[in-house]
Amino acid sequence: MIKKILFNQKITISEDVLTSQVEDELVLLHLERESYYGLDAVGLRMWTVLLESETIEEGVRKLLKEYDVDENTLRQDVLSLVEKLVEHGVVNVT
Repeated sequence: MIKKILFNQKITISEDVLTSQVEDELVLLHLERESYYGLDAVGLRMWTVLLESETIEEGVRKLLKEYDVDENTLRQDVLSLVEKLVEHGVVNVT
């Protein structure tokens, strides 16, 4: 079961995960689980901004300035991405 993710939390990459950018996509390899995942250009940008930000909330604020999107839609998209990354053991939230 996934713990509730809050916007005041920070995400960090799990130590068992390697990443590689291929053009405008990101490939994530989870060494322990022997599985990989891919993010498209928008997912890559979300990934980058969220990792650089002190909190998920800060990341949302930065992304709102970059994309012409409704705030609630962006929040749902970011939360969905973070939940999937946590579920697959790719990131941790603290």
